[in-house]
Amino acid sequence: MRKLKYLAIATATVALLTACASMPSTGPMSFFVTSVGSGKGADLGGLAGADAHCQKLATAAGAGTKTWRAYLSTPPTFATATAPAGAATHARDRIGNGPWHNAKGMLIARDGAHLHNGNMLSKETALDERGNGVKGRGDTPNEHDILTGSRSDGTAFAPQTDTTCKSWTSSTDGSAIVGHHDRTGPNADNWAKSWNFSHQSAGCSQEALVRTGGSGKFYCFAAN
Repeated sequence: MRKLKYLAIATATVALLTACASMPSTGPMSFFVTSVGSGKGADLGGLAGADAHCQKLATAAGAGTKTWRAYLSTPPTFATATAPAGAATHARDRIGNGPWHNAKGMLIARDGAHLHNGNMLSKETALDERGNGVKGRGDTPNEHDILTGSRSDGTAFAPQTDTTCKSWTSSTDGSAIVGHHDRTGPNADNWAKSWNFSHQSAGCSQEALVRTGGSGKFYCFAAN
C-alpha cells in the first residue's frame, strides 16, 4: 500500500511538472493597458474605434502585425420600427484564445478560462504598450478604473441600464462599468479587487471618469 501511495504521489508530481513546463511563462506582447484613452471620455468611437486605438498604440510600440481588440462588451439592443434587435457583444469573445503576455513578456493568462478565473493581472503586470506601469490607488492621479462594460465573466449586461456609455459612443449620457487593474479598492471585498467588474463610473465625460478614479483607459488583447 505504501509503495502504491508513493507511486501515486510521484505520478502526480511528474504530471504537475509537465503541465508547468508546458505553460508559456514568457512571450511577445499580446496584452496591454492603453497608455492613453480617446481623450473624449468613454466615447471611443464604438468598438471599431476602440479596436483601432489598440491597433494604433500597438503599431507605435512595434507590435502592429497582430490583430488587436479592445476588451469591451456592448449590450443587446431592442428592436425598433426601423431596425431589428441586435445581439450583445461579449468582451471575452473578442480577444482570441491566448496565451497573453505583457510588454515585458510576463504571462497574464494562459487562455480565456484562466483570464476570468485566476489570472496574473496586478499593478505590476498590467503594463501599457510601452512597458510602463499604470497609476493606481495611492498614486497621483489615481487611474485604476479601466473601462470594460463587462461582468466578471467577461459578458455583457442587459440593456435596461446603460453600462457602456451608449456602446462606447457617448461622452455625455450614461455610465460605464470599470475594473481595477491594480486589484485594490477602498476595502477587501471582491468588487474592490476585480480587474474587469468593480463599479460604474460617475458618467461618460472625461471629467466624470477622472472623478471616479480613471482616465478612459482600457485593456487591449491580441486576438491572433
